[in-house]
Amino acid sequence: MRNVILLMHVSLDDFVAGPNGEMDWIQMDEQVIDDVAELTDSADTALFGRVTYEMMAGYWPTAADAPTASKHDIDHARWVNPAPKLVFSRTLETVEWENSRIVRDNIPEEIQKLKAQPGKNLLMIGSTSTAHTFMQLGLIDEYRINVNPVVLGSGMPLFAGINEKIALRLLSAKTYACGVVGLHYAKG
Repeated sequence: MRNVILLMHVSLDDFVAGPNGEMDWIQMDEQVIDDVAELTDSADTALFGRVTYEMMAGYWPTAADAPTASKHDIDHARWVNPAPKLVFSRTLETVEWENSRIVRDNIPEEIQKLKAQPGKNLLMIGSTSTAHTFMQLGLIDEYRINVNPVVLGSGMPLFAGINEKIALRLLSAKTYACGVVGLHYAKG
């Protein structure tokens, strides 16, 4: 069965974005980028909330075509552009990015149906509000959390609105040269 995997960058004090939505504090190096590429290789479906979808749709469709495109831009564009993309939103009217569709209701049923189909994992990158909903519904099977060496003091927390304990077991931890610590947890 396929897993729902959440990939999120967080500050040491559990924020995924600063008080004004800033994410300029996220540290990336070749090791982090390579591990993200390995993660996308294990998935064939992207899960997004509206805000992240709109941000990604504004960049990735043409990112690999830019003369200054990095290896990461080219590799990630090759993965995300043809991948099926589910956008969890009650306000978005249409989606233009290829292979995208909107899911408005019945999220648990939609995810269970997808997980039962053959294929690779389902990957949510960012999408904090949608991640909160998925956590509350118990739909995330694996957490890939990149803890960045910064304390923001305030902002949007990764874990919010959790009313019941979520038991996790550590599968791996990795320290990157840029100071990020990559944590990989599975539910249970």
